[in-house]
Amino acid sequence: MHKITHVEVQHGWELHLTFADGTAGTVDLADLAGKGVFALWNDRSAFESVRIGDVGQLCWGDQIDLCPDAMYLRLTGKQPEDIFPNLGRGTIHA
Repeated sequence: MHKITHVEVQHGWELHLTFADGTAGTVDLADLAGKGVFALWNDRSAFESVRIGDVGQLCWGDQIDLCPDAMYLRLTGKQPEDIFPNLGRGTIHA
């Protein structure tokens, strides 16, 4: 899991993120804003209330949590198989 260690609100719906492994950059969440639970962000102060949760996820109160791995993929442009190599393998039976 890629833990977010720092978040800074930028302009628009952008967040500058830093991960425990040193990876850093800006993610644009405009494609989510205003849709479903993300309607919360229509209030700019609600968007700016982002915090980092106990396991490194992004949180907005108890209403929205965004997975740090999903944010890492969004930031780096990598595919899930790039950071979870076992996803590319066939079915494993126990």
